[in-house]
Amino acid sequence: MKQVNHSAMKLGKQAARHDPRTLQFAKYLVEEALPPPPASEDWAAKVAKWPMMANDKIGDCTCAAAGHMIEQWTTYSGAPVMLSTKQIIAAYSAITGYDPRDPASDRGAVEIDVLNYWRKTGFSTHTIEGYVALEPGSHVHVEDAVMIFGNCYIGLALPVSAQRQKVWAVPPGGPVGPGAPASWGGHAVPVVAYDPRGLTVITWGMVQRMTWGFWDAYCDEAYAVLSKDWISKVNKKAPNQFDFQTLRADLAALKKT
Repeated sequence: MKQVNHSAMKLGKQAARHDPRTLQFAKYLVEEALPPPPASEDWAAKVAKWPMMANDKIGDCTCAAAGHMIEQWTTYSGAPVMLSTKQIIAAYSAITGYDPRDPASDRGAVEIDVLNYWRKTGFSTHTIEGYVALEPGSHVHVEDAVMIFGNCYIGLALPVSAQRQKVWAVPPGGPVGPGAPASWGGHAVPVVAYDPRGLTVITWGMVQRMTWGFWDAYCDEAYAVLSKDWISKVNKKAPNQFDFQTLRADLAALKKT
């Protein structure tokens, strides 16, 4: 079996900053009374290739994750778009002040800063309608986010033990020592699928599995993101047949609470 070693890869998610003004997914779910999510969902199988987007060289994971989400959404909505590494780095520079000529300026980013930039300015021409915060420990919340919005933008406090795991899992000794949260560092990834055994995320140009226990122990922030890229230009519906106008109305109602 091929040995896994992620230790040379870059991370780059700074500590979570929680803005009290951020809309909460929990209140939305209570008010809208959505049906239970299905036992499994997969919005990754159609994507043939996930680019690295420079995350093996610099700590731009927060922006690479956005690029992967755009690629996934547009693939499923019928008009695939793969942002270039140059475009991802340009956004990372705009958000953080990163200068490719100065390695010391590569300090990573705060997820909420990336989300606000994505909403107001966008990655290339791709902006988002809005985002809502999930309760990080809630399995139902992440399942709902993937079911409705196609994916979920999350932050992980990765342990050193994850560096050599094929499937990310809490080590036998528990979340202490090399298994301690953030003993490796912070990382941003999108969740693109789930099933009873765990979740699938995209990182470093590849598909990565994690257990639900790993999610419970190391996820420190999570967001559902609404994007026009998830909507087909032909029938104005998402691949899951949710109506775009209904989604926008739901978000508008949520903003009034």
